[in-house]
Amino acid sequence: MNNAKKLLALVVAVVMCLALAAPAFASDEPMDWEAIDAMDYDDASDAVYDHNLGEFNEYYQTAKAELDDTDMRLALMAIAEAKLMESGAFIPINGDGGAYAMGRVVPRSSTTTSWGLDEYRYDTTIVANELIKSEDRTALVDLWSKAETAEQYIEDAKAYLADNGYTLSDTYNYNNATYEPATWDVIATSYTQDSIFVAPTYVGLLMYDAKNQLQPALAESLPEVSEDGTEYTFHLREGVQWVDQQGREIGEVTADDWVASMEHLIDNNDALGYLMTSTDGCGIKNYDAYLAGEVTDFSEVGVEAVDKYTLKYTLENKFPAFITMMGYGCFAPLNRDFYTAQGGTFSAEGDEYTSGNYGTSPETIAYCGAYLVTNYTAKNICSYTANPAYVFADSVNTPNLNLKYNDGTDTMRVYNDTKSGDFSAGGFNASALVSAREEVPEGEEESYFDLYHYTTTNSATTYCGWMNFNRGIWNNYNDETQMVSPTTEEDHARTREAMNNQHFRLALAYGLDRAAYNAVSVGEELKYASLKNSYVTGTFASLGSDVTVEINGEEKTYPAGTYYGAIMQDQLTADGYPITVWDPTADDGVGSGDGFDGWYNVENAQAELAKAVEELSALGVEVSAENPIYIDYPYADYQDTAKNMANVLKQSVEESLGGAVIVNLIPAPDAQTRQAADYTFGTGAEANFDISLGSGWGPDYGDPQTFLDTIQPYGYMTKNLGVY
Repeated sequence: MNNAKKLLALVVAVVMCLALAAPAFASDEPMDWEAIDAMDYDDASDAVYDHNLGEFNEYYQTAKAELDDTDMRLALMAIAEAKLMESGAFIPINGDGGAYAMGRVVPRSSTTTSWGLDEYRYDTTIVANELIKSEDRTALVDLWSKAETAEQYIEDAKAYLADNGYTLSDTYNYNNATYEPATWDVIATSYTQDSIFVAPTYVGLLMYDAKNQLQPALAESLPEVSEDGTEYTFHLREGVQWVDQQGREIGEVTADDWVASMEHLIDNNDALGYLMTSTDGCGIKNYDAYLAGEVTDFSEVGVEAVDKYTLKYTLENKFPAFITMMGYGCFAPLNRDFYTAQGGTFSAEGDEYTSGNYGTSPETIAYCGAYLVTNYTAKNICSYTANPAYVFADSVNTPNLNLKYNDGTDTMRVYNDTKSGDFSAGGFNASALVSAREEVPEGEEESYFDLYHYTTTNSATTYCGWMNFNRGIWNNYNDETQMVSPTTEEDHARTREAMNNQHFRLALAYGLDRAAYNAVSVGEELKYASLKNSYVTGTFASLGSDVTVEINGEEKTYPAGTYYGAIMQDQLTADGYPITVWDPTADDGVGSGDGFDGWYNVENAQAELAKAVEELSALGVEVSAENPIYIDYPYADYQDTAKNMANVLKQSVEESLGGAVIVNLIPAPDAQTRQAADYTFGTGAEANFDISLGSGWGPDYGDPQTFLDTIQPYGYMTKNLGVY
């Protein structure tokens, strides 16, 4: 489906969201696979999606249409997500955190905001030459909590380090698991693996500081907002320079850089454009209409260079989270002259689109951020040095940055390199944890663990186990000799019926011992720490005022301050699902949806399997230990930890379900082969798995919509479900 057709379909969906028709294939009716297989791909995706997620989408579109009351909108989204969890379409697994680590990086010296790319800019990060002791790390976090501003904390942290015998390093050595970026064009990618490399090279209009407060960056102040909340006017700093990789000035940053960026973004709509649409993002005026061909003059799209230093964005409707999106790549500026000099063109200017050489290497991008790339060697290292033209050049704490590639094959590398300083920080896997508890640094009496360990904070990113509803291939789309399934055509048909049964999916979800799976990588002590129980973290947002909503026909009033997760839990409980996504007693009574396993329960798994067996039997599909359903799971055979985690998954599911499900472990010999199977594929038709763990989503802005949009029709993560 081309972009125009896709966007038109989405626009129509939103217009109809308050009066959705019944799904083409209701969830309680059998799938007509003969009819579905005769459809074109997008229509077939619609049918499979409606069967499995139609109820969620109906609730979600109603919530999303609530634009006048942000608190009501939040509550309705929590209810919609409860329906999503009930579908068993995927199971939340874990976040980025909850592991033991040690290092030289000063805690909270850069933002911990989970959306946007500011966490990958690194320039405010303070790095010590010495490993930071646990007690000093605690004291530094306490300083952070007491500091009123980021500037105050940075000053206090440096003073504390000096007073306690630490010296400052000018280099941050980052442990990087990404082998190489597919592009250096941050506007043309939605992959974190690309953005990690490019984020240090540019800065946007606004950025989050070390206290997680949104601050002006290339804008000289926060924007002026119109009374109706649809117009945002930014005034730019004057005299800020673009430079090339050598640091030579190539032009001034002006308002047109964001107009050029939007033109380029439209040409790359499949990458980041979803954040501009009314269905998936902020709703830039006429963005959808321009893509659909209903508006042909780009000047009618809601981005305008009012004058050289004044930029205005106009939205279709108010979207309070708009300014929280500014750190993401779709709002990166683009120097028009440098881009065209690299052979790039704009379809909005009437040219046939090509990006030319732009973004093909560090030499072919313009820089306005904290760093310039000095050396890039794929699968080895990417080195940066401070950009003297950066608007905050005087505040760069680590003028040298190295992203050092780590393929994970050496299970002790992170630990050993963190000890030596080759990595500035690193976590302990299960093997390293044993050594850390035993080894004592020279001149000390306690072990590395006792002296330096800390527990990393769980982020808002959620990695999931995805269930493929409509698998179309049984080997990698880009190489039919890779990741080949051992299953037969008959197996394929039986598995597809099973994966489209809600009870079967819930049986898998309840039957996976996520804590045991997690323990392989972080150790038994911390196996619960990073577990997540919902897609949107329960504490991601809270009500600003009292809200009354209906839970299964009964009115319930939630007071201001109620967390998103608490409302989600009430809907799950009312619907009779034994899923726990919110513990009100966690974090000293604050409440949390993380840090416990609210899904795994063998008794519940077997009860759901019994329901699935009965329903599948009516379709002529016998499910038993003698005639099991086969599930293919791809894993990184080149990493011992990944191999062990795969075996835990297999054992856990097969034992919980009494052998009625057999998990086939499909080994990948290298990262590229595995990622082609379960990460970098383009459409659901190219997803080469039945269940996949590891792909996840982190927020792009401060609203639950940033997560839930990815699971609506044509949403970015639906390809993991085998559709769109």
